[in-house]
Amino acid sequence: MRSFTHRTAGKIALAGAAGATALLLTACGADDGKSGTDHGGAASTASAAPSATASASGGAAAAPGPFNDADVMFAQMMIPHHEQALEMARLADGRAQDPEVRKLVTAIERAQDPEIRKMRAWLAGWGRPESAGHGSGGGHGMAGMMSEQDMKSLAAAEGVAFDRRFAELMIAHHDGAVAMAKDEQRGGENPTATALADDVVRTQSAEVTALRKILDRL
Repeated sequence: MRSFTHRTAGKIALAGAAGATALLLTACGADDGKSGTDHGGAASTASAAPSATASASGGAAAAPGPFNDADVMFAQMMIPHHEQALEMARLADGRAQDPEVRKLVTAIERAQDPEIRKMRAWLAGWGRPESAGHGSGGGHGMAGMMSEQDMKSLAAAEGVAFDRRFAELMIAHHDGAVAMAKDEQRGGENPTATALADDVVRTQSAEVTALRKILDRL
């Protein structure tokens, strides 16, 4: 009786193993039928990557198409440049008096914060770091960046003095961004990156014109 029980249990175990193996082979066969074992795995990874990138960057997607070093440098340099512009804009809260200055501050915040998220998504999708050691605070290649003293002087000003100082500094800052965007227009390859460069040149050049008019009347 004891021998029968052992033999029966062994048969049941073997049957269970065979059934599991059959199910596994059936599943693998279904995947192979769709795209092949190797291609199926690659497709799965590729489809998951954009979603992960979009999630990490607040919904922005990686820039499609080819890219080159100019595209990468444009994003790596423009991110900290935009971040400093947002820092300057935040200082306007409670300090700016001129309605045109406050209007421009709002425009800068609405445009540049989403652009930062876009460029971070591009770099993630390209497999490149956000920073490549280009420096900050007016370092090499970072045209228009404010020094620490510039930022302190802006933070210390209020009313008309703030409006005037903000306009002066933001003109220089925007001029630097426009110069970097023009470099991207000339040397970039990725169409999404060059399109953003076009936007930067157009919008920030218009804002420089508006800031100069503000300075003329203050």
